[in-house]
Amino acid sequence: MPLITVDNISMNFGTRQILDGVSFRVEEGDRIAFVGDNGAGKSTLFKIISGKYEPSSGNIIFHGNTMAGFLSQNMDEQDLTSSSLKPRKMQELEADIVAMESEIANADDPDRNDLMASYADLIAEYEAMGGYDYEHRLHDALGGLGLTGINDRTDLMTLSGGEKMRVCLARLIVEHPDVILLDEPTNHLDFEAIEWLEGFLKSYGGAVFVITHDRHFIDSVANRVIELDNGRITMYKGNYSAYKEQKAERLKTLESEIANLEAQYEHQLEVKQTMLSHRNISGYHQREKMVDKLEAILEAKREKRPSEFAKMNFKAVPVERTGKSDRLILKCENVSKQFDDSDAPLFEDVSFELNADNKIFFCGPNGCGKTTLLHMLTGDAVGNSGTIYLSSGLKCGVMGQFVPFEDESRTLYDELIADTDLTVTDARSLLARFGFRGEAVFKTIDMLSGGERSRLYLCKLLEENPDLLILDEPTNHLDINSREILEDALSYYDGAIVCVSHDRFFIDKCADRILGFKNGHAAVYDKYDYYLSDYKKKEAAVQTAKPAEEKEKTEKTPHSSANVNPAKARKELARKRDRLRELEKLIGTLEDRQSELQDCFIKGAGEEEYNEYGNNAQLLKDYYDEFFELGEEIEEQQ
Repeated sequence: MPLITVDNISMNFGTRQILDGVSFRVEEGDRIAFVGDNGAGKSTLFKIISGKYEPSSGNIIFHGNTMAGFLSQNMDEQDLTSSSLKPRKMQELEADIVAMESEIANADDPDRNDLMASYADLIAEYEAMGGYDYEHRLHDALGGLGLTGINDRTDLMTLSGGEKMRVCLARLIVEHPDVILLDEPTNHLDFEAIEWLEGFLKSYGGAVFVITHDRHFIDSVANRVIELDNGRITMYKGNYSAYKEQKAERLKTLESEIANLEAQYEHQLEVKQTMLSHRNISGYHQREKMVDKLEAILEAKREKRPSEFAKMNFKAVPVERTGKSDRLILKCENVSKQFDDSDAPLFEDVSFELNADNKIFFCGPNGCGKTTLLHMLTGDAVGNSGTIYLSSGLKCGVMGQFVPFEDESRTLYDELIADTDLTVTDARSLLARFGFRGEAVFKTIDMLSGGERSRLYLCKLLEENPDLLILDEPTNHLDINSREILEDALSYYDGAIVCVSHDRFFIDKCADRILGFKNGHAAVYDKYDYYLSDYKKKEAAVQTAKPAEEKEKTEKTPHSSANVNPAKARKELARKRDRLRELEKLIGTLEDRQSELQDCFIKGAGEEEYNEYGNNAQLLKDYYDEFFELGEEIEEQQ
């Protein structure tokens, strides 16, 4: 069943056409990954669907009462001015309900029927928005995304960019629209939060339409992939791996068709020229028409090739280095770090070694100390204990999450030749391999996007051929094609790499070993999956140990366990479980009755029905509160 139809949408920004006759449907149960180069127009299409932009032509059709929820990657577009995490509409409804209850209490009998009818409508709308269990569901979503204690914040505008994004994502999830539009939702999420989001979206009752460069995420969640290239779309069935196979096969077929057409075109050109030399003017004109027709078909086929807009295209040339490839160039020995205002160390006793051709990746949840340790390796931070050994004469290249340039007014070309001996031809050729072609090389650095800055910086860095590359989230801001080509380049790079990354595809392709962080400690693993498996086992052990620790503390408290009767505790737990089952039945019966009363309101109901509906609504709220409270008590007691 279709939920949204995108009908022949085109969009122009000045003379540039971003979208060119884009048409497709979002169906019930769809999990669509929307992919394409940075700047291709993916976010623009999302903003058209959500009503923020008007297209140059075409229509967006919402079928039935379809509701779409949109999460932009730009946090400036999100409303976080309120001190409450509830949607503004829900807050307004709550205020209206309280005001209406006051009016009903003070109204004369003749006016009460009309007021009760309005009150019933407000309650029904509030119930439809999930108002009665909203806070509980939001708490679960925030916890899954790695946020706790946010409900106690009074000024949400002071949250960090990553926290704002997760709060807005949690609110959208809880509002449960028919179609969720997510623009780069995995930005600022660590692997635990990403895994939670993957699980949620796979089981989501509505449709999911997501822009992302996270290939592992697409593999896990998507059942369709739509690729936007040069203003047009191509649709594929399945996840990322299936998309790559289908695209490769499609391009193979397309190149074969182009090669055949080119051969025919060249042959007909020769025949046309022969006709002319033999003075066969009639035959010449016939061949001329055939050549023109073939040329048009050939051009149309060539236009179906993927564009080369803003893609990197390079391979690092191996440089002959002195010394053995297995020589030790870096060693961390029992390194610890604790900030002055912290009660516990960020990490402690971290040790690893790095040989001249090794590539080690730092992995772990946000805030575990990966980037701090990276800064310690570069000398930008110091530890509290331990030793870092670096090989003498080691030439390092460093790329942080923000890449600085000394003079932002320089052009890309000037920046490249300022520190190299490249000729004009070599410099322009090198820039072209990093996606900067034609007049783009004369753009100034201050005009570059985040991804373009990263590509230019990498261009300069790899040209220097350092012995050791130190990289902090290098795939941030890069689209999928650029990420894949970067992976190839780093695979060919014959020096050592220390890298922080959350990109699981990137890690699997480039890492020789993983330094995995967990609860203030770190260990070396051969593969990311081994680290992830160990992390989950340790996390499960911690969760299992918590009740035992709490029990031990209780037993040491004179007035607690000494006086606890185990039989009485079991009896109390059984009573709570019986009450939970009873509440489930009561809630189900009341919700059915509320539906019957709503039908009565359409046909015409009296004061008695309106009073019953209002009383039931309050009773439902009380039941829900007791239900969730009992559930938490039972979980703690088990």
